[in-house]
Amino acid sequence: MSENRLPSLFIPHGAGPCFFMDWNPPGTWERMEAWLRGLTGQVGATPKALLVVSAHWEAAVFTVNAQAQPGLLYDYNGFPAHTYRLTWPAPGAPALAAEVGALLAAEGFTVAEDHERGLDHGVFIPMKLAFPEAEVPVVQLSLRSGLDPTEHLKAGQALAPLRRQGVLIVGSGMSYHNMAQLRHGGPAIDPASQHFDAWLAETVALPPGQREPRLTEWSRAPGARDSHPREEHLLPLHVVAGAADGGPGLKVFEDQVLGSVQSAFLFGDSSPPP
Repeated sequence: MSENRLPSLFIPHGAGPCFFMDWNPPGTWERMEAWLRGLTGQVGATPKALLVVSAHWEAAVFTVNAQAQPGLLYDYNGFPAHTYRLTWPAPGAPALAAEVGALLAAEGFTVAEDHERGLDHGVFIPMKLAFPEAEVPVVQLSLRSGLDPTEHLKAGQALAPLRRQGVLIVGSGMSYHNMAQLRHGGPAIDPASQHFDAWLAETVALPPGQREPRLTEWSRAPGARDSHPREEHLLPLHVVAGAADGGPGLKVFEDQVLGSVQSAFLFGDSSPPP
């Protein structure tokens, strides 16, 4: 690409506050934690701001957190008491939130602003690793109820210009999210996870004209519904793929956790903005 811009990025965010507690077996989340801590190296620059689409916020319309100082939402249950005292006091970015809303509205989406909801764990848990000083402003964008893959690809396309402003667009989910299988333990690696992850890696590497139709019909892929009985943890990938603006896609991280394959995908180049 001729312009300098940040990439867009789909990341696995782990299980609740998994990186900030003891886990059995020990080391389960070690590789993922290390990769998230090195995120700025993967991106190629420190972003001027973060726009994060988390699997853990769905709203009737695309909704943007427009607070100047967003709090945290500890939306997990049954974890040690100290994990409900974690902090990550990153500032919000109301001006960026307004621009996000304007870009989406220009493409025909109804958009709302939120001034009360805290950043959920799909945002603050991985971003606390990647940006521990909490110095980069952050805006969270919801998924849209109905979870239509075409709408989320289109939303990403609308947001693509933000990449030229030094905004890192992050989709925070899991490339495999069958919680019943993960809790049960299952085989060493769930074959459905292997099949679906291979399909994802192949799909994101395709030119957009082939990639986006396949992502629209993702549920027909090998192992798809066994990997995602419900698609909320996958659709953040659609947003960041839409924001690729014609750029290539690439798997940049793979881990094997609790019987599943978990991967991260980068779209576009990683040259820093001017």
